[in-house]
Amino acid sequence: MTTLTTDPLTAIDRCDRCGAQAYVRVVLPVGELLFCGHHAREHAPAYTDVATHVHDETDRLHAEHGTR
Repeated sequence: MTTLTTDPLTAIDRCDRCGAQAYVRVVLPVGELLFCGHHAREHAPAYTDVATHVHDETDRLHAEHGTR
């Protein structure tokens, strides 16, 4: 059974693809994946249809680092 985790992502949470700070948690029927903003956008077409929940905190990037 997969438990939905809604805890905020922290600096300890790392992207499963590159190791950068994770801002997106993708909950799948068999587990979860963590992604940085870049890899979340890159892999969205692959996980959108199979994810049971997507916890997206990429709005924090603008708050923490400003917008370009």
